[in-house]
Amino acid sequence: MPDLLLELFSEEIPARMQRKAADDLRKLVTDALFERGLVYEGAKAFATPRRLALHIAGLPVRGSAIREERKGPRVGAPDAAVQGFLKAAGLASLDQATIVSDPKKGDSYIAVIEKPGQETIAAIAEIVPGVIRSFPWPKSMRWGQASAAGASLRWVRPLHSILCTFGAETEEPEVVPFEVDGIVSGNTTHGHRFHAPGAITVRRFDDYVASLEQAKVVLDADRRKAIILADAKTLAFAQGLELVEDEGLLEEVAGLVEWPVVLMGAFEERFLEIPDEAIRATIRANQKCFVLRDPATGNLANRFLLTANLLASDGGAAIVAGNERVVRARLSDAAYFFATDKGNLPDLETFAESAGKLGLKDFRTKPLDQRMAKLDKLGVVFHAKLGTQGERVQRIAALARELAPIVGADPEQAERAAKLAKADLPTEMVGEFPELQGLMGRKYAELQGEHASVCAAIEEHYKPLGPSDRVPTDPVSVAVALADKLDTLVGFWAIDEKPTGSKDPYALRRAALGVIRLVVENGVRLPTMKLANPLQIGIIKQLVRAQQRKDLGPLVQYEEIANMPISQLGAGDLGFIFERFERTEMSVAEAAYSGLKDLLSFFHDRLKVMLRDQGARHDLVDAVLGEGTEGSDDLLLITRRVGALGRFLETEDGKSLLAGYKRAANILKAEEKKDGEGAFAGAADLGLIAQAGLIEEKGLAVALAQATPKAESAVAAEDYEGAMAALADLRPAVDAFFDKVTVNDPDPALRANRLRLLNQLRAATRAVADFGRIAG
Repeated sequence: MPDLLLELFSEEIPARMQRKAADDLRKLVTDALFERGLVYEGAKAFATPRRLALHIAGLPVRGSAIREERKGPRVGAPDAAVQGFLKAAGLASLDQATIVSDPKKGDSYIAVIEKPGQETIAAIAEIVPGVIRSFPWPKSMRWGQASAAGASLRWVRPLHSILCTFGAETEEPEVVPFEVDGIVSGNTTHGHRFHAPGAITVRRFDDYVASLEQAKVVLDADRRKAIILADAKTLAFAQGLELVEDEGLLEEVAGLVEWPVVLMGAFEERFLEIPDEAIRATIRANQKCFVLRDPATGNLANRFLLTANLLASDGGAAIVAGNERVVRARLSDAAYFFATDKGNLPDLETFAESAGKLGLKDFRTKPLDQRMAKLDKLGVVFHAKLGTQGERVQRIAALARELAPIVGADPEQAERAAKLAKADLPTEMVGEFPELQGLMGRKYAELQGEHASVCAAIEEHYKPLGPSDRVPTDPVSVAVALADKLDTLVGFWAIDEKPTGSKDPYALRRAALGVIRLVVENGVRLPTMKLANPLQIGIIKQLVRAQQRKDLGPLVQYEEIANMPISQLGAGDLGFIFERFERTEMSVAEAAYSGLKDLLSFFHDRLKVMLRDQGARHDLVDAVLGEGTEGSDDLLLITRRVGALGRFLETEDGKSLLAGYKRAANILKAEEKKDGEGAFAGAADLGLIAQAGLIEEKGLAVALAQATPKAESAVAAEDYEGAMAALADLRPAVDAFFDKVTVNDPDPALRANRLRLLNQLRAATRAVADFGRIAG
């Protein structure tokens, strides 16, 4: 069957856009073909810095005929509805429609639309120009004289030519004829910009790839990556060194070259005094080069690898020399930044007041403490409604100290780490390389002799940054990381700046997931709401201090703010915090707690996402939370209960009990509609059960009497496996009851008693989870 070859040849496409652009081209073209009834065997897209290419194999010469039935309005419908139907279906009159009858809905019109199969080459000629004109580049441009016209073509960079051929292997392929803003499709392309800039005529995909290879162009980005990685490892090994692999950089570099040539450069050994991470960031960010390390020591070597885009006549000596000059200059800057950050600030006494406020007693001899005092003195704003970075650090330090006993950390170390966690933000090194925040703080803390756990926490308090990022395990790191994320979440909830839809400008979803992972993976029992409520009130306290509201008088104390009625806040005074509350006599503490309930729901939603990604069923989280237990803000307990419930439901006992519960719940729901909600509350009458004389009914009553207290005790003791085992004991009795006992007995007393027994079964399962929320 015929194949399609399409190439869009342009000036250099930014590396970060290439991979997605290739996927977009494939999807847009194949979706349009499918809509026309053109089914293909396979499609693959490619990208290099100067071209997007698409190969679609196994297309038919002509598409299949399409027959579609479009339902219209009822017979006798208003004329407007009829005319709309005729226009949408492409019919001239109702005579061309068919009337179909439905016993329930009556007669209605149906339009049968039949389209003959279109020639594939004609379909491609229609599809490709539309795809090119509406291509979803993140950024695009116009060029040339036509750019003065607003309707001219937009492309990521000037588009030079379009190659588009279609045909079978055994035939000479045809050029698919079309034109886009003066660019006429053809069967020619161009090779490497320097090695083979002339035109190359191609027929189909196989000789296209071979011709490009001869013209020093590697079409497949993954193959370019493999070449770069293999050559880089070989060069490093030849020098007795080891490549520091970087997948992100490898992807970017592969998008910068069409013919990769890996070369090695060097820099002076004196620069190795700079922290390895700073060297790597400098060379990576400015020169897109890989660094090497000594496998014996694990430290960086004074070598780097660059990827050129051509085979130079001098073997690459001039290219290497040019890169070495730039790397030397950049590392000189980094060395200056590092030396400056290690020294004392020149205007030290101007920061004494801030140092005292933050409790930085030795700031005159400790450069990192000085930077923290500087950050506070400068009044760098964290958020207009949440105060400065200095105020935020005070909150985080207080919360970290409170969290320390919960996570097994030393309170003094946790508070110290929190006070220095943001101190590297005003340093020269972080100012130049923001991605080094935290890491440089750790380096500077080590240099001034801080405790190892404090140093680790300064770097790790940002973690985890995503679902695959490492979670800190040092207790001090855990305390500070939790404090940092909880302060962020509670603060933005306090000012009602929550994520909406796909928008999350403050990365609050990531922060919530970070809290969950820190708690679950470290086995931390964290009463989220008990910590969040005073934290929110603490934020309000700082806002009161910052705004110095006249109607509140002198600075009030924490307890006064917590107990102050909202009505005492003047119009506009902190009103943004309580916009969702009427100005009643509700206290600030009550309003804060009420507002935080939504934050707890947000945590539960993030927990569902995490568990679902791990293969768990999100409905089990709803089942565990459905009973509204006091431990619903203990994220670790929720996770453990979900795990135990999931394992139980995988057993035959669990499946059978769930089925029995559903049957009991359905019966109760139907009967409560007749008799009223709560009509069957209370325990079943054992005398009536004995009078009925059914062994199965008595068996269920006995089983419930034994299993219910066992399950409740096990849940109270947080023995969720034991609670599930207690419920499993109910299975034989439940199965036997439904097999032999008629619930809706003609005798009203027996019926009511049996419904009370089923209500007891429902209540027994709710001691563990709300089985009504479980699917299946």
